[in-house]
Amino acid sequence: MRIAIPNETGRIESYQLVANPLPSGDYSRSFNRRVFSAAHVVADPFASTNPGSAAAVDWEATLAFRHHLHGLGLGIAEAMDTAQRGMGLDWAGALELVRRTKSELPDALVYSGAGTDHLDPKETRSLGDVDRAYASQIEAVQNAGSDIILMASRALAATAASPRDYVTAYRKALALCDRPVILHWLGEMFDPALAGYWGGKDFEQAMETCLQIISENASKVDGIKISLLDKEKEIRMRRLLPPSVKMYTGDDFNYPELIAGDDVGYSHALLGIFDPLASAAAFAMSQLAGGDKEGFHRTLDPTVPLARTIFRSPTQYYKTGVVFLAWLNGFQNHFVMLNGHQAMRPLPYFAEVFKLADQCGVLRDPELAVHRFKQLLALHGADGNA
Repeated sequence: MRIAIPNETGRIESYQLVANPLPSGDYSRSFNRRVFSAAHVVADPFASTNPGSAAAVDWEATLAFRHHLHGLGLGIAEAMDTAQRGMGLDWAGALELVRRTKSELPDALVYSGAGTDHLDPKETRSLGDVDRAYASQIEAVQNAGSDIILMASRALAATAASPRDYVTAYRKALALCDRPVILHWLGEMFDPALAGYWGGKDFEQAMETCLQIISENASKVDGIKISLLDKEKEIRMRRLLPPSVKMYTGDDFNYPELIAGDDVGYSHALLGIFDPLASAAAFAMSQLAGGDKEGFHRTLDPTVPLARTIFRSPTQYYKTGVVFLAWLNGFQNHFVMLNGHQAMRPLPYFAEVFKLADQCGVLRDPELAVHRFKQLLALHGADGNA
């Protein structure tokens, strides 16, 4: 199959598909790492909404995708930034998502985001406001029956005057958690409002504060996910964690190396890229659990160029590439996103994502993918015929 698509300069070029999807047959769902996919939501394309209004979610398609993830043996990281949390999905929508997922999939491994995003940082007057906001969301998520990912707080970042404020705020929040949680260190490339998180001027200072929080509350912490897109920082911190605390990689640039690990240790996974790569990730994890480390790398390493393209700067718009692939792969019938975020990347970006997805075997049905990409091309005045 051939298709005519634009390159990075906007020039139309003919592309010959590899059209060799990765295996989708039976394999073990028993992994030797804890693996979560941070899942996207499917917008309702027929809802009468405007940017900034409450999210209109296609619940049937959204929950069907979660069944897909659970069927692959993956855990679900619910209501996180991949679900456009804070970028189209407000707290009310996030809580509804958590409740529906737990009700629909009571036996699935589900951890859900609890944060302070219903609190406007510009209207936050004190750290007490942050404490109360965390408490409200922690209670709601726990009442829904979900374990917790304690999300970084824009309001805390805007209000805290020192590292000590972070230590105090997290101590109070963790004291309210019934079961150990996953902390989340989200870098400013994902959310510019989180610059300087933990109150440190640089990584070493920030890590020291974060490790202090973990050490003082170790019984309340299952692990920490760090999304800094810097493998050396993750490895350094991983080696300093208490033995009972897991490192979850959130590094969508270097995940195969970090999950495979080294002679000292390894990272578990909680990744937005494991939404579009769910089938490849599950297959690779089964290979790793079976002792086939070379097979694990053979499956997952070729997906890295795709991941780096999807998450390229400005990184916070990676969700557009994630949902684009969900559409190409038949998990939803349209390419519409909350708040109109399907418009946040240019056409050559989609062309590159399409090519790289084909080359690493993650287009499940190449003919369907070509048909749908031609629809997108037609909207831009091209027919895609080579």
